[in-house]
Amino acid sequence: MTRDERRRVIPLAMQAALASVAMACTLLIVKAYAAWHTGSVAMLGSLADTGLDLLASLVTLYGVKLAAEPADHDHRFGHGKAEALAALFQVVLITASAIGIAVQAIRRFSDPVANEDAGLGIGVSIAAIVATFALLAYQRSIIRQTGSIAIMADNVHYQSDMLLNVAVIAALVLDQYVGISGADPVFGIAIAAWLVWGAFQASSQAIDMLMDKEWPEAQRAAFMEVAARQPGIRGIHDFRTRRAGSHDFAQFHMEVDAALSVRDAHDIVERVERALRDTFPRVETLIHLDPEGHVDTDNPLVEADVTPHWFSKRL
Repeated sequence: MTRDERRRVIPLAMQAALASVAMACTLLIVKAYAAWHTGSVAMLGSLADTGLDLLASLVTLYGVKLAAEPADHDHRFGHGKAEALAALFQVVLITASAIGIAVQAIRRFSDPVANEDAGLGIGVSIAAIVATFALLAYQRSIIRQTGSIAIMADNVHYQSDMLLNVAVIAALVLDQYVGISGADPVFGIAIAAWLVWGAFQASSQAIDMLMDKEWPEAQRAAFMEVAARQPGIRGIHDFRTRRAGSHDFAQFHMEVDAALSVRDAHDIVERVERALRDTFPRVETLIHLDPEGHVDTDNPLVEADVTPHWFSKRL
């Protein structure tokens, strides 16, 4: 990623994180009043989730800011994985919220309390749905441009928040207008289950990043196709990829004619790097040069040539 691109991407991710914080602050105040006034456990669950949304959004803001810091002496690959840590922190908060809501809902079964002023709770929930939908649309546009995993996790969190508000409306309508007294705690438990599922989904990408999981196969294939079609390459092996925040890293061993001079071989490497940088500007590429036929190790995973398919297409 070039310096100009980094300047553009970082502010966008920061703006999305700040928008999440502002949204959570507003909804927290409004929902606190609605939960106190209605006594609804579903609304209480929605309030708890919004409170954790605020904390998660603050952590996301810090994670995005830290991930945007350039590489330094102690972090030569940058700070991109701070986004994954922020996403995992969100998962912990979501899970804690789900447990608290489920406990409160179970207590409500044994000690039912009548809800009041369902109209207020419904109105607050509708307003929250509209505001959250706008935030989700904005976050998705930022994710498309930056690939930020922290904003992605925040987006998943707010998707569940929008569905929570729909569940609150249904619970209040069934409880006060239809007369089904057990609807509120039932929806509270359903909300808790949905939050746990959302936490599981949000954690998967963060864990994959921290574990340096390889890119999806389609992305690997697209990257290797650009590299393999450059003239002078006799083979590519030990192709490894990983992701850290909005930054991608790729490395591979590239074979050239053993009779080439160092200068000529280096020219081929630079040509490959230039082609990859032009096509994948957000990927930092490291190429190790090998003479054709050289074997680095007896590890078949490392030595597997990943270029035959593209060479056959080129011939």
